[in-house]
Amino acid sequence: MPWLQLKVRITESGAALVETLLSELGAVSVTLQDGEDQPVFQIDPGTTPIWNNTEVVGLFEHDAPMDEIVAALQERGQLDDDEPIIVEEVADADWERVCMQDFKPMRFGERVWICPSWETPPEPDAINIMLDPGLAFGTGTHPTTALCLEWLDAHPIKDRIVIDYGCGSGILAIAAALLGARQVIAIDNDPQAIIASESNRELNRISPAQMSVHLPGVPGHPQADVLVANILSGPLEELTPVLAALVKPGGRIILSGVLSLQTQSLMDSYQEFFTMLVPVTREEWVRVEGIRH
Repeated sequence: MPWLQLKVRITESGAALVETLLSELGAVSVTLQDGEDQPVFQIDPGTTPIWNNTEVVGLFEHDAPMDEIVAALQERGQLDDDEPIIVEEVADADWERVCMQDFKPMRFGERVWICPSWETPPEPDAINIMLDPGLAFGTGTHPTTALCLEWLDAHPIKDRIVIDYGCGSGILAIAAALLGARQVIAIDNDPQAIIASESNRELNRISPAQMSVHLPGVPGHPQADVLVANILSGPLEELTPVLAALVKPGGRIILSGVLSLQTQSLMDSYQEFFTMLVPVTREEWVRVEGIRH
């Protein structure tokens, strides 16, 4: 079944806002690409280049209300009047081919690599997460995913209980499991994400006993030593009491999917339950960390 693809060119400063809006408006995938054939040299492992003129591409299901989505993007996206928004149909096979072409091995921190399942890991002895790019969010290319992966790599996860809330492709849950977490609980409200996480769990030979995947609200979860939630700022604020209840006293919460201008509001929401630490910023995106009271 074909998909609908929306493209808009935007300056570097506005790309993050448009990217967030497309996710909020129902895009199943959002990518950024060079709008003017400008070379960018990627030096640091895990970093994501961005161009002075960026093309933001959102992929929507075939029956998405594109007229409403375009109108909302024009109203809220701070777009110039001369910037056209292009909507076109894309076949399944075309989208899968593009994903496979663009998805390359990437390193995060000291030990973690994300590798497409059809390639040999560059460092066989590293923590290699084998992944198929799918329609669930999370291949490591987005700064928020990179920020979370780097935190997991840099902190003691072995023998801990970890919850990945809003697991998407399962990339963060799988990283925690491969880093030695005793129990990982992956949660998402999208059935497609549940399927993707279970598939990627099998691809990485992780047992369901070590990493379980659930829809929200399943009772009986233990409280987490570490809870990571890489979603959007609005849902994160709404979920404050829910996520706080899932973290044991002294445990850590790691939040991302947050733009720098949204950081203070999010920290204010969580400070009733957590001692909030200094946030980390990358390309207008932020990782927020707190220690449970």
